Amino acid sequence: MKISNIKDPQKFFDVVGKCAGRVELVTSEGDRLNLKSRLCQYFALTQMFRDAAIDNVEIIVSEPSDINLLLEFLIKGQ
Repeated sequence: MKISNIKDPQKFFDVVGKCAGRVELVTSEGDRLNLKSRLCQYFALTQMFRDAAIDNVEIIVSEPSDINLLLEFLIKGQ
């Protein structure tokens, strides 16, 4: 799933923390970062703000039900 324009990263990471399975951010180089890891969250934020050219981010979830949590945030939470 590709996402863009996350206005409140803290709320986004709170939703990620509620997900049952893995939630991974895929970098442009193909690396996968575990977004449940605080270190990876910090890295993801610094990369997004450092490179203003990033329009969207690809997120992969391991549990199909987690997609609903993330979609609800993206639709209602922002």
